[in-house]
Amino acid sequence: MQRFAPLSHHLASKAINQSLLLVRVGWQYRIQSVARHHQRLTSTNSGSNSERGDGSNSSKSSATSSNGSSSRSVRDSYPGPSQKPSTRPSSPPLDWDENPDLSISAFSQLPSSNFGVNQHMLINDEFKEALRQILWQFRAPIRYAFAYGSGVFPQTGSSSVISPLHPNPSPAISTVQKGKNKMIDFIFGVSYTQHWHSLNLHQHRDHYSAVGSLGSSFVSRIQDEWGAGVYFNPFVTVNGTLIKYGVVNLDTLCRDLSEWDTLYLAGRLQKPVKILRDDPRVRLANQVNLISAVRTALLLLPPSFTEQELYGTIAGISYLGDPRMSVSAENPDKVRNIVRHQLPNFRRLYAPLIENLPNVSFQDPRCNSPQWIDDPTANAVLAQDMDPVKRGNMVRRLPKFFREKLYFQYQSKFQIPQLEFNQMLENSDDSDPTRVRRKQGGEFEQRVAGDEHKALNKEVKVAIRRTIKWPSASQSIKGLVTSGAGKSWRYLKEKFEKNRQGNSKRTKDSEKADDRHQKED
Repeated sequence: MQRFAPLSHHLASKAINQSLLLVRVGWQYRIQSVARHHQRLTSTNSGSNSERGDGSNSSKSSATSSNGSSSRSVRDSYPGPSQKPSTRPSSPPLDWDENPDLSISAFSQLPSSNFGVNQHMLINDEFKEALRQILWQFRAPIRYAFAYGSGVFPQTGSSSVISPLHPNPSPAISTVQKGKNKMIDFIFGVSYTQHWHSLNLHQHRDHYSAVGSLGSSFVSRIQDEWGAGVYFNPFVTVNGTLIKYGVVNLDTLCRDLSEWDTLYLAGRLQKPVKILRDDPRVRLANQVNLISAVRTALLLLPPSFTEQELYGTIAGISYLGDPRMSVSAENPDKVRNIVRHQLPNFRRLYAPLIENLPNVSFQDPRCNSPQWIDDPTANAVLAQDMDPVKRGNMVRRLPKFFREKLYFQYQSKFQIPQLEFNQMLENSDDSDPTRVRRKQGGEFEQRVAGDEHKALNKEVKVAIRRTIKWPSASQSIKGLVTSGAGKSWRYLKEKFEKNRQGNSKRTKDSEKADDRHQKED
């Protein structure tokens, strides 16, 4: 199967020795300049004590292209400030995800010096700085933060007919959004929920609904004990920009990323986001989340498939149980729009992970070219090995809570006695830190992986829906309380309008296709 050329092959070519083209190597994209490689890829303490978690400095590019993006700085994709060359390996061991240590507190404790670089997306420098300036307006400490959604990464076919207007946005935000004025969504990861809300209520009482008058203790209880553990404040103006921000405890975030107990935030981070402040523990947990998303998608896909099918399957995971999709409160083409417009970002996020999985690879010679990464017209073909042993290992390495749901479904299907099944669950328990073991699939996992494709597809989707449905529904109900009646109605009205516009566009596209076929006949 076709693989990418190794780094040594590219370094041997004098013609590209000093270029800044990104080459796919292992778990990261490296600069081909060796000196810059050491300067920009060795971060040991970024993110935990600095807002510049992805390692960019204050200098910004001034060249702006026709689509509103400046010439993208390669440094934007790397994790931290310049340090002395690291003595740690640049690539992690192949079994890094078998027993990840989620108690780490420093970037130097990650499996390798470049670990998780693929999570950092390239965006316009001025736009990135405008987003960071919004974070600076919060005195309460934010340990981890990312911006996401169509306000940051425009989607094909998205509309802003009734989108809220930014009162006084920065020129960079107006340029990137092309005047469409879309609300920008943020997630803030914090260490101490009640303390954070106490400080934020004192500074930004107007961000909260009437719930805020009950104090930070009540607010934090609503956040942590109801729904998916996130407290949203929508339709607030910061730095002249209309934003929505969700607050989540770092422990809650890392648990969802590594174990998929709700898939609420894990699903958001399975799509490209712009990380503005980084944290080593979250980076490690999110890498577990991303490779788990690939494995789950492979279980749903046939032996051969395209990039768009793979990324569409991954992007669609979090929408399978989303109640908004079943009550016409979202654009029905949302997943397709996300993938079509962000194909290069999906490659940056997932191509390094795909390369290191033993049972899947790209089958397109175009993938050997560095230009392929940014080519939105390419749609490479991939192939996976359907050997039940390898796929059984994938099943065994699925996130804990999601895997247990799938196991229970197949216990019923295979009619496995309860005592035997309980013993199997105990043997596969990963919660005991004193028990270090290789996550190899056994006879049961191989039976699951070897199930008929349509049947396996159905069971995996049922497990996804069961994981997502209740947390997502209860989170939506919580939003009615925490946002207040006025903001909740405004939010729902926009979602229903997006659904109407999506259905209208789908109808028009279908009519155009019918007219074209009639002319051809």
